[in-house]
Amino acid sequence: MNFNPETHLAELHRSVAFLERDGQPASAVGLSRSFATTLENLWDAVTDGDRIPRWFAPVSGNLEPGGHYQVEGNAGGAIVACEPQSHFGLTWEFAGDVSWVEVQVWEEEAGRVGLTLVHTALLSEHWDTIGPGAVGVGWEMASLGLALHIADPSAPKPDEEEFATSSDGRTFITGSSEAWAQAAIAAGTEAEAARAAAGKTAAFYTGEG
Repeated sequence: MNFNPETHLAELHRSVAFLERDGQPASAVGLSRSFATTLENLWDAVTDGDRIPRWFAPVSGNLEPGGHYQVEGNAGGAIVACEPQSHFGLTWEFAGDVSWVEVQVWEEEAGRVGLTLVHTALLSEHWDTIGPGAVGVGWEMASLGLALHIADPSAPKPDEEEFATSSDGRTFITGSSEAWAQAAIAAGTEAEAARAAAGKTAAFYTGEG
């Protein structure tokens, strides 16, 4: 896979916000990116069960409002909202924890479409240790996979382990972790804690920790 890590890192806008969810302190990790495609094609890529594995992971279940899904080797949950070619929302249930994911798509200008994903979770000791990069880097890697798929739908999906241990992959993961630390600092997190969390996140995704 030939790509420029810095170019893809610069394509993403990241945000961290602190709020309440169901009366409890929570964090919202958000990322936005623009794609050179049509609204119809982007929506199909992120909702069609046959296309999702080509850039993300195999997904089983009923991919309709009210249905339940399961990502192979990862989270499952319920699809709680869906407006075609506009947005969908789902619960993200993993290891006994429940969080929430919302995705919106929209037309920006001729030939370009925007996508925003927000992952909201209750604050926990896990957050204190590894910060927003825990989910942010993972979704950013998915966003990279989606961008590569949109650019060349016939290309095979890159091997995740090979990517994480390659020079470009390590540059991408480290850069993403550092960018999420900056987003956390901008949201009010103490700088030293944010950078320490970023180091742990990068080590996890590169297989060093």
